[in-house]
Amino acid sequence: MPSHVFADHAATQPPQRGAVDALISQTRRLRGEVDAVRRETVTDGADAAGRWQRALCDLAVHQLNDLDEHLAQLREGPPRAGGEPAAPAAPDTEDAREGFLLSRVGSAEWNLLTDEATWSGELYEILGRDTAAPPLSLDELPALVHIEDQPLLTAMVTDCLVDGKPIDGEFRVVRPGGEVRQVHMMGEPVLASDGSTASMWAVLRDVSELRRSRLAVLESRDTLQRNHDFADTGQHLAAALQEAVLPPWRDTLRFPASGPGSLDLAAHYLPSSSGTTIGGDWYDAMQLPDGDALLSVGDLTGHGATVTSGMAMLLGALRGMAVAGARPGRLLGWLNQLLEATAQPALGSALCCRYEPDGHRLTWAQAGHPAPLLFRDGTGRALIPPTGVTLGAASGAAYEQAEVQLRPGDLLLLHTDGLVPGRDRDTATTDLLAMAPHFPRARSAQDCVRAVVQAFGAVPREDDACLLMARV
Repeated sequence: MPSHVFADHAATQPPQRGAVDALISQTRRLRGEVDAVRRETVTDGADAAGRWQRALCDLAVHQLNDLDEHLAQLREGPPRAGGEPAAPAAPDTEDAREGFLLSRVGSAEWNLLTDEATWSGELYEILGRDTAAPPLSLDELPALVHIEDQPLLTAMVTDCLVDGKPIDGEFRVVRPGGEVRQVHMMGEPVLASDGSTASMWAVLRDVSELRRSRLAVLESRDTLQRNHDFADTGQHLAAALQEAVLPPWRDTLRFPASGPGSLDLAAHYLPSSSGTTIGGDWYDAMQLPDGDALLSVGDLTGHGATVTSGMAMLLGALRGMAVAGARPGRLLGWLNQLLEATAQPALGSALCCRYEPDGHRLTWAQAGHPAPLLFRDGTGRALIPPTGVTLGAASGAAYEQAEVQLRPGDLLLLHTDGLVPGRDRDTATTDLLAMAPHFPRARSAQDCVRAVVQAFGAVPREDDACLLMARV
């Protein structure tokens, strides 16, 4: 069959210019719209999703550039054999100019009967060959191919000439000067009247920029997937750390187990509505060797495994120093020093209380944290906080203590910010104090916790929170 890629063979007439021009206009309009989206996609070094979006836009622009050039060649008609390439339509965008020559399609035919080869001018440009040099034969062609891809080219040509299989594959060519380009080759055997292979024709296209864009898409997608996997792993680790560190209360706790002045305790953790971010909020209660009880709540800023591990470190240090006899003010001072000495400095708020059951006395200190709420005889009030700055905010900070005398039936509510979603600290305090009429009817601290969770737990929250309730 005659080749359909050369002017010196019979060829069908090109399609109507008006139809091709309309396709070119549509392609260029779409390319401009995609390019506008690409330019609006601003990325930085840490934005994996943005890099993926930008890479996809780059790939689409390169593909549309190729389509534009191919349609222009279609409008111009078949390429000329040898000599200079046909004058193309001028590119109208910077990106089109960058890959202009590389996007053009070259063609070749190798006549097996006469051992002649014919190349189009575009193929000379693609391969970086001097147009005055004779075209290479099929035996000489592998000399331009990367050594690792030479067996691939040989196999494709052999299959085409011997078995009549179409050629459709890619390989790397090494241009003069050492530049390596990726070339896509498509071709077919041309049969003689007796059915033997008379020649082979092929079209070759430089797809280096297209492959680079596709590689960028794959790499950015893989980076995005790794980030997602890392985030999922971090959340699982954070949840496991939190579950291991926070007291596994399933019901009411009592310190001491019996006797006058004992505390009835209950607590609850409320995750964020998204359920994908574990923060550094904690609650804790433990009985000390001398019979006193240590109560604490706190919040280390941030989310994820690093923050949760930092919370676990603070909580472990708090328990150890309290067992050693440190009072609340001194405890917070040492926690502040501990945060300063960590490899990854952080900020956090905390509330630390020591309760003496014999005298019903509560000694407490705070570090930038909401004050305890005291409910008595159906009314509530916030305790006046002693001086104390946020943990990690000031080196060598001192934390004052305050004392309050409790009575049987008193109820204490300790909580972290965010317990009442969408409210600032003062408004949240007002909303929580409005719960006072509900508590006298409660039979236990657990019932009081349920009442608070029922009132505020169903509201969508951006951050996690926790509360601890203690009734004398």
